[in-house]
Amino acid sequence: MATIKRFEDLEVWKDAREFTKVVFQITTTEELKTDFAFKDQIRRASISIMNNISEGFGRYSNKDFRRFLDIATASNLEVKSMLYLGSDLKYIPESKLDNLIQQNEKLHYQLLALIKYLRSKSN
Repeated sequence: MATIKRFEDLEVWKDAREFTKVVFQITTTEELKTDFAFKDQIRRASISIMNNISEGFGRYSNKDFRRFLDIATASNLEVKSMLYLGSDLKYIPESKLDNLIQQNEKLHYQLLALIKYLRSKSN
């Protein structure tokens, strides 16, 4: 296994970055042009996922890192909830929703796996 020296080396951060990009792309649609509150909230929540992973990585202990990963996990679930709402409001086509939910759930399991790994380490 390769040594992780920078947060950019973490697969979960790379996937969160990609997911954030996709969220930004879906929020540029005609349907979302006028719902500024929805667009802003889902964007901020998706940014929070990747930023909390990187910020936690820079902390001095696994306990602190886990705390930031917990926040990233909560933000990820917020995005998931908003994706469903976006679909209900016809902002997000049903054809795109399934893929977005799959990406979201992959991130969820990656975050949980990293939290579990850090719990097994002491400090």
